[in-house]
Amino acid sequence: MNTVGTAYKVLQCSNCPGNTEYYCKSCPCDLCLRCKEKHVKDLKTEEHNVGTFGEKINPIPTQEICVRHPNKVYEKYCEICQIPVCVSCSEDNSHRFGNERGLHRLLNINIKRQQHMETIHTIRSEALFYRPILLARIKADFKICHTKVMLFQSQMIRKSKNLKELIDVEQHNFFFNVFCDIDIKIKCLKQAKEMDKLLAGLQKYVQRYEQSAVRPISFISFIKRKHLPFIYLELQTYKLSMAKLLNKEGLVQSLCEINITQLMSAPEIQKSITVRGVHDYKHISCVTSDRAWVSDHKNNLILTNTTGVTLHYVMDLCSSSYGSHTVNSENELIYINRKFNINKLLKDMKTTTTIIKRTDLTSIPQCVTWSPCTGDLLIGMHNTYTRTGKVTRYNQSGQLTQTIQNHKKGWGLFRQPIYITENNNGDIVVSDVSISVVVTDRCGRHRFSYNGRPPNSGLQPHGICTDALSHILVCDGATDTVQMLNKNGRFLTYLLIRPSGNICPHSLSYNVNTHCLWVGSLFNNKTMAIYRYIERQNVLKNPNSSLCSCTCNRVTE
Repeated sequence: MNTVGTAYKVLQCSNCPGNTEYYCKSCPCDLCLRCKEKHVKDLKTEEHNVGTFGEKINPIPTQEICVRHPNKVYEKYCEICQIPVCVSCSEDNSHRFGNERGLHRLLNINIKRQQHMETIHTIRSEALFYRPILLARIKADFKICHTKVMLFQSQMIRKSKNLKELIDVEQHNFFFNVFCDIDIKIKCLKQAKEMDKLLAGLQKYVQRYEQSAVRPISFISFIKRKHLPFIYLELQTYKLSMAKLLNKEGLVQSLCEINITQLMSAPEIQKSITVRGVHDYKHISCVTSDRAWVSDHKNNLILTNTTGVTLHYVMDLCSSSYGSHTVNSENELIYINRKFNINKLLKDMKTTTTIIKRTDLTSIPQCVTWSPCTGDLLIGMHNTYTRTGKVTRYNQSGQLTQTIQNHKKGWGLFRQPIYITENNNGDIVVSDVSISVVVTDRCGRHRFSYNGRPPNSGLQPHGICTDALSHILVCDGATDTVQMLNKNGRFLTYLLIRPSGNICPHSLSYNVNTHCLWVGSLFNNKTMAIYRYIERQNVLKNPNSSLCSCTCNRVTE
């Protein structure tokens, strides 16, 4: 005998072979899920009371035990507190029948149950049945939502970082502009005071000389006395040794070797060169007296001579730099390549080595120069995100030894340095297209800034160099001139004013051996000019002159 088959029996629906899940209390009959839906939709039986079969087997007790009094059942319901109460609860002070204060109102719990019978029936017949199905779907939806939320979260984090960077840049620009405005106002006030002093002085001149018809000659002689020629001695002046001072002949020979370097009355053009293969002259680096490296705005870097013949061509010059190449004492080319590394082309014109690799990805090298004093490399950098600049110094081993960026008061010295050079006294001279000509000493301390003649006249500095007399020469794009300053930043003269054949001077290079200035122009001008504005003269042209003899006799005595 099969005990399992006799012990259990599956109840079937009264209307079909389906399993019994519900039963009708009004018919009575057993119903499956499908028949139950038809039963409640039928117009004849739609008001029947249908419940789950579990209620029939394990009926839900109609009376509940009081939580506060376990030996009592709930008989009342407090509408104010919305909680069921037993007889003991209704007898205490808070839930007394007929409370004098009228704070609580108790009803029979069966009446309250009848009011909510429909809701109770829905929960028992519908909600409890669909709960497992809905729960499974909710779990599946939770996994999908979690994946999508994680995706959106990563996108939000990435966008929030970008937004933070933009906010930081705008905040930095805001404070920078505010401080710049304050500095400009202070400079304007100082310039106004200086202009008042100058105007007062000029008014005295006018009243003293120009308005006097009796003494015009004294005015002209006074002006001539105020403009004396600049005469300097080269370093060769200091080559006298104590051994040569001991005899007359040695002293005469030493004095004859001394040269005086002085400015000429006007620059003289030595030669005009048309270089084939370049469209203009963005930068020039002199190599020898008859050779120079030239580059244009289309990234052509060519070694040429004074006849315009192309001797060598470099392919990988960077595209966004200005003073992008220089020459060291060995006549080796040092330039910024397309990856913004600093390369060196050896004298054999075949071997190229990377001497400084770019590590700061936020700053782009704009210009480079080689220091004759120390052999270091000075590089002008520009940060496109913060719109700030800096100058870095690298030793001969390619190690970073110095960074010049801020003034001692905290504000930035540079914005976009495009050309850089070093003066004979060790000063670092930078042409910053966004500010002016900025000069610092070798330690990075700010010495002065030059912003045009007259001051704040809208200087647009481009190519820059220094000469044997420590003059600073700079191209001004606003006036198409080459201006000359002394080493302390005082304006001396306009060296070139719209020179013929070079309508827009843009690039400069000074040859220390020949004392010649190479000048290149931009905007599809293929002509480069070589000027001489410095001449050298011997102190004693004739060793047997009376001056030499007098000097020697005076020394030997």
